[in-house]
Amino acid sequence: MTDLHPWLNAYPDHVSWEAELSGRPVSALLDDSVARFPTHECMDFLGKTYTYAELGELVERAAAGFRSLGVEKGVKVGLFLPNCPQFVIAYFGVLRTGGTVVNYSPLYAEEDLVRQIEDSGTTIMVTLSLKALYPKMASAMKKSGVRKLVVGDLQDVLPFPKNFLFPLFKRAEIADVADDDTHVTFRELVAPRAPCPPVDIQPEQDIAVLQYTGGTTGVSKGAMLTHANIYTNIQQALLWNQEVERGEERMMGVLPFFHVFAMTVVMGLTLAVGGSIVMHPRFELEAVLKDIVKKKPTLFPGVPTMYMAIINHPKIGRFDLTSIKTCMAGGAPLPMEVKQRFEKLSGCSLVEGYGLTECSPMATANPIGAPGKEGSVGMPLPATTITIVDKEDPQTLLPLGQAGEICISGPQVMMGYWGREEATAETIVEGRLRTGDVGYLDEEGYLFIIDRMKDLILVSGFNVFPRNVEEGIYRHPEVDEVTVIGVPDDYTGEAVKAFIKLKDGSSLDADELRAFLKDKVGRHEMPKHIEFRDELPKTMIGKLSKKELVAEEAARRA
Repeated sequence: MTDLHPWLNAYPDHVSWEAELSGRPVSALLDDSVARFPTHECMDFLGKTYTYAELGELVERAAAGFRSLGVEKGVKVGLFLPNCPQFVIAYFGVLRTGGTVVNYSPLYAEEDLVRQIEDSGTTIMVTLSLKALYPKMASAMKKSGVRKLVVGDLQDVLPFPKNFLFPLFKRAEIADVADDDTHVTFRELVAPRAPCPPVDIQPEQDIAVLQYTGGTTGVSKGAMLTHANIYTNIQQALLWNQEVERGEERMMGVLPFFHVFAMTVVMGLTLAVGGSIVMHPRFELEAVLKDIVKKKPTLFPGVPTMYMAIINHPKIGRFDLTSIKTCMAGGAPLPMEVKQRFEKLSGCSLVEGYGLTECSPMATANPIGAPGKEGSVGMPLPATTITIVDKEDPQTLLPLGQAGEICISGPQVMMGYWGREEATAETIVEGRLRTGDVGYLDEEGYLFIIDRMKDLILVSGFNVFPRNVEEGIYRHPEVDEVTVIGVPDDYTGEAVKAFIKLKDGSSLDADELRAFLKDKVGRHEMPKHIEFRDELPKTMIGKLSKKELVAEEAARRA
């Protein structure tokens, strides 16, 4: 068995890789904590706190509200929200009706929103009355199949006096919301009404979340994550970190819940153990550091850029970080220097892991409280198997130490891609998820990643596909050809660089192009570097080629 599972030779003593895991409805994890810790704090949003009993009641009301709007099994409800209490309430409210949550990034351009709405079949959307969100979604609604827009107000979830002052001093940030039968306020959604009748959830078959990802092709696809996928992935994380104390943990919630990592680790895991989420709508360094000192979180998942920002703060010595016990980094490679400096400052374990949207998302992690191995993303989580196969022949398993395509199997692996049977068949082969990433396993079962998915750019943990950026740039009338690649960046891990050939007689500078792209690509997709050239490299058959540009950039930095 150890030949196929070499990690068993070095697995943490306190963890059983052979643990038997069974799925339950995702809402059951919240129900358990509501019953066990009714008076405990579960959320702290900018100073306004909620107990588990209060959250439980709001979720019950939201479920009844969604049911009154026709939400049941098969109905897709979109969440177009930053981190806020409405996200948590709506998420569990939808799941309790048997409906499916579809996460939408506030970073999306309008065209991306419409494309995802149409692909998923989302008919109800939840958002906030902020100018950064509502106008974009209201416009997308007119071009798509969304029939009801549930709109919440930020001041409803702020503590006094912020709730009173917000509409007075932040009026410029609040959108004018239409008052018609296509709109429902969040207050109306959670108004008292007859409770939603119990729904028979089949954890292994019923889709809890459609989480969109580009997979390995750059074409946006909805990963069908069942209730069992998400529930077992949370259990895997808890088995890995057995130092978690039920009813005692405080989770720093700065990763966006619409991202699968935060959805599972920050929101799901915290509520599963009766902890409290110290919730921030976005990562603002000063605010996060002040909350670490004041509210003393014990867990802090993040992306490497967050930890880099903290250790590079000019006055970091004034902030006490010692309440933090464990941090888990994902989304991008974690530099060893960052890990060591952060651990020295905080005294915590900063653990790097690896996963994909398609596996809910966690697959591997380095041991907690142990050194792990430099450059490795750790060992498989309980009940998870990592295999390395020949990239050209996925039926052929490769020996330890030999690089090939990384494949993952386990209870957290998605059911497949929504509406894309062919893509599913290409990605899940004999029960193994083909990641498209290249790596190898060492003799103790530690996974080392050599290369990420072809062409994929990881900007602060967010997937950027060159094709999407190129399509936006091509819409400028003066652009003739464009090639987009990722280049190393000390802060974001990678940055977007665009190489552009203009049409004859045309003139265009970088600032003009960025202004043109503002409503066509997300903020994370905006090219940080733009280089204009007379010619761009092509293959023998005339296709634009990236490999020469990638080699040039590598040579430039050598």
